[in-house]
Amino acid sequence: MRRLTKKKALTLVKELDAFPKVPESYVESTASGGTVSLIAFTLMAVLAFLEFFVYRDTWMKYEYEVDKDFSSKLRINVDITVAMRCQYIGADVLDLAETMVASDGLKYEPFCLFSVTVRTLLHIQERLKVEHSLQDVIFKAAIKAVPPAQPERYSESPTSLSACRIHGHLYVNKVAGNFHVTVGKSIPHPRGHAHLAALVSHDTYNFSHRIDHLSFGEAIPGIISPLDGTEKISVDPNHMFQYFITIVPTKLKTYKVSAETHQYSVTEQDRAINHAAGSHGVSGIFMKYDISSLMVKVTEQHMPLWQFLIRLCGIIGGIFSTTGMVHSMVGFLVDVICCRFQMGIYRHLKANSETPVPTENYTQ
Repeated sequence: MRRLTKKKALTLVKELDAFPKVPESYVESTASGGTVSLIAFTLMAVLAFLEFFVYRDTWMKYEYEVDKDFSSKLRINVDITVAMRCQYIGADVLDLAETMVASDGLKYEPFCLFSVTVRTLLHIQERLKVEHSLQDVIFKAAIKAVPPAQPERYSESPTSLSACRIHGHLYVNKVAGNFHVTVGKSIPHPRGHAHLAALVSHDTYNFSHRIDHLSFGEAIPGIISPLDGTEKISVDPNHMFQYFITIVPTKLKTYKVSAETHQYSVTEQDRAINHAAGSHGVSGIFMKYDISSLMVKVTEQHMPLWQFLIRLCGIIGGIFSTTGMVHSMVGFLVDVICCRFQMGIYRHLKANSETPVPTENYTQ
């Protein structure tokens, strides 16, 4: 009884077979079929190889949310060279609450203004304005490490180092503010903010400058900021350079680095100070920044393995079924054409065979 039940179950399973095998005696191999199979296998291999490169590639996903962190400090990373001697200029930050931030984290070093390496940064900045997708490449290439120390780029005598390099970092409140470099050292004042500029002659003013680096938040080597490599030359001694910066908090998470930093966009303008002509102001370099309330989350993503396998199966199955269908259709059309051709020949021969042969009458 059990054997009979097993046989019935096995018979039922066989009837449910959706992939019945065709006996080899009914299969016929043709040259056209082999050619189509070779083309199909080659196409499968090429597309599978390309799909593997797509699987290995990554892309950046951008998400936006409200920045709820308003109590932490904002770090400003500065590396700027000004064409004046260090004893004549001072740099500090004044925020929207009229709070002056001490510039103890900044260092002043005699330096030379002109540099050759900045040309590379300027070229990259120009390409970033055109090719926005390069920013994704920069994010992927970012490496979390200690920034390398700046090497001594010039070995000239101290008398030839007429410029001043201001570099370091500051921690400020997370509100709008103004980072500036102007004449004289800053001093605390009960009624506001002041610089000791009375002892500096106006003829020595020269705010030509080069910004080697300016960023906000955690310093990440490999990230290029919009103002990196900027050079400005002042023709007039009394000149004001203004940069209006909008800072966007950014959470960066890639397979190499995970950090909380800040991106920014910038607009700029400059003008000569001439009180007689109505152009008022203070000579110097002013970077007025404001912080956006939105945060950007940049995440590097990768195609999952299951999706890659599904796409691979779709490629192989699609090509296999399509080529089989095309081969069947082509074979059917060829058979129809050959059949019609043979029928035409047969009718032509039959018509010729049924034509009566003319006879001649002979008179004796």
